[in-house]
Amino acid sequence: MRDFIRITLPLAAVNLLNQASRTMLAVIGPVLALEFGLSASDLGLLAAVLFVAYAGAQLPVGVALDRYGARRVQTALATLSGFAFLLCAVSNDVFTLGLGRFLTGIGISAGLMAMLKANTQWFPKHRVAALTGSGVFVGGMGGILATLPLQALLPLVGWRGGFVVLAVMSFAIAAWIWVSLQDAPPGYVRPPRKGLLTEVKAFGPIFAHPYFLRFVPAIVILSGLNFVYQGLWAGPWLRDVAGLDADARAVVLFAYACGMAAGSLGNGQAASFLQARGASPMLVPCVAIGLQFALQAMLTAAPPMGMQALCLIWLAFGFCGSAGPVGYAAVGQRFSDELAGRVATAINGSMLVLVFVLQYVIGVIIDLWPRLASGEWDSAGYFWAMGLTLLIQALTILWAWRGHALVLQGARA
Repeated sequence: MRDFIRITLPLAAVNLLNQASRTMLAVIGPVLALEFGLSASDLGLLAAVLFVAYAGAQLPVGVALDRYGARRVQTALATLSGFAFLLCAVSNDVFTLGLGRFLTGIGISAGLMAMLKANTQWFPKHRVAALTGSGVFVGGMGGILATLPLQALLPLVGWRGGFVVLAVMSFAIAAWIWVSLQDAPPGYVRPPRKGLLTEVKAFGPIFAHPYFLRFVPAIVILSGLNFVYQGLWAGPWLRDVAGLDADARAVVLFAYACGMAAGSLGNGQAASFLQARGASPMLVPCVAIGLQFALQAMLTAAPPMGMQALCLIWLAFGFCGSAGPVGYAAVGQRFSDELAGRVATAINGSMLVLVFVLQYVIGVIIDLWPRLASGEWDSAGYFWAMGLTLLIQALTILWAWRGHALVLQGARA
């Protein structure tokens, strides 16, 4: 427990910033669309620009983590996040706000990977999933804070005040990481540094590895859909398809964030428990992928549902999507510890590219239907946009399941 507080917890706090910065746009997105006169595709692009930077930073961050360690990398990036949030807070036009979001994407880019790297260095393999899940659970609190608490705070400080709060938190977390962490465990022998080009070339065998090629697409969509919906489109969907007002939307988004937080803790603990007893490390992610597909099909069909049913469905959707980091850990176990940072960032970078594309494309599809006089977007657009994400997930499941062997048998191979 002491090592968790000293090592995992401060790094998990960066994930709290990550979750909050992504989730808050689902709450303030409709406000920004009205204030800046944004179309659906404009709003999608504003959300997606964070993921462009986030994705672009993954490979350099992976190299940096393996060369310099989580302490130095995360202290620098959390400090950058603080300045990025301040830029968002003072922005008076979409370009400045977009630039702030871009810099935020770089600042939060190592959140999960730094924690995975440190956990891999400091703890036994069978405990990595549980500790990482616990850390992601802490990060999930950021998603919770950016729903009902943010909605309650908006009348007092506005959306700009929300960014100021995140800036102050960023600077405090950067100081905490620097004071609390060590660069490596006692007795740890860091592999000799190679040339930067050689370090970067190590990504080639990672992306070409059969296990990576087979299972990562499904893991990427499992995590990515939470980024796509919690990061933006769940909020407008709840307004335009489910017909909920701002307060009711905040309640459902709160339930969604709670599902993500609970799933981060529960999925990680379950994966470590089962793996310690001989189960495949891919068992929990595979079950979560199947359940998430069923829930997404239900949301795409969008039958008439009350708020309680919506809370339950989105909570379960978030719970399933939170099994993604368990899949990261499972794939990482196929590689040496010295590649842990790069394996995690290779997966995360792939996921973020998908998120960027989907967030923007969903907006483009929704814009194919004329905007209603009330300012809402046509529900037909959401049907076709969510149908696209459902199709992509189905294809990744079939890809993982291809051939004559079952997925879980392949996971043990």
